[in-house]
Amino acid sequence: MSRSHLFVYGTLRPGDVRWHLLAPFVVDRGWPDSTSGQLYDTGLDYPAAVFGGNSTIHGESFALIEPSIEQALALLDEVEDTVGGEYTRVTVTTRRGITAWAYAYGAGLALTPIASGDWLQHRPLPA
Repeated sequence: MSRSHLFVYGTLRPGDVRWHLLAPFVVDRGWPDSTSGQLYDTGLDYPAAVFGGNSTIHGESFALIEPSIEQALALLDEVEDTVGGEYTRVTVTTRRGITAWAYAYGAGLALTPIASGDWLQHRPLPA
């Protein structure tokens, strides 16, 4: 399934600790966006998302550079541990109407809901 956008809600957002992994693969600065789902604090300095339902997850959507989409997704799959099942790459539709890849939480951790649905509001960017 070919998708050219990525929705990010946590440490892949600009200024956070994993942004440097995504930055080389994006077309531009992206834009604020959201999608349905519940955001959780893992207690390990990164969030987890479960998509769907009536709550909202706030994040950003990025267009990926066409020739390097597969390379970007392979790297992010490894970082997000999709093989081990911690996170799974899924398709979401954002409030802006974009069909994008996103990383959904798998299983295994005790999670605390983030009421605001916004990781950066919950935990400010590192200095």
